[in-house]
Amino acid sequence: MTIKLDMIGIVVKDMKKALDFYRALGFDVPAEQDGQPHVEIQQDGVRIAFDKVETAREVYGGWEEPSGHRIELAFACDGASAVDELYGKITELGYASVREPWDAFWGQRYAVVADPDGNQISLFA
Repeated sequence: MTIKLDMIGIVVKDMKKALDFYRALGFDVPAEQDGQPHVEIQQDGVRIAFDKVETAREVYGGWEEPSGHRIELAFACDGASAVDELYGKITELGYASVREPWDAFWGQRYAVVADPDGNQISLFA
């Protein structure tokens, strides 16, 4: 039996706020999707779905607010200056910084921000 990761699903409290954050990262999401309970996009060959809490409750038969860091989405940037630039753009738009850009011991430029639902988003080069 062979399996393939097909989609990453993200549960969101407010679809517009979530989609605005991911648009700031560079995702192409049409504005008419803002009011939908379920949104799917393709981003560089990866399918990403956003579900409102109510949709998640319906699909899973319930849903409780998670606590703690459970999963990370990491986005490769074109270079160290691109990490700094994207981090600056995201935080200037009012999104939370988890960790300012730094040069990691493993050789990458790295920064961490949080989306509106508290998911940690890594930016690196």
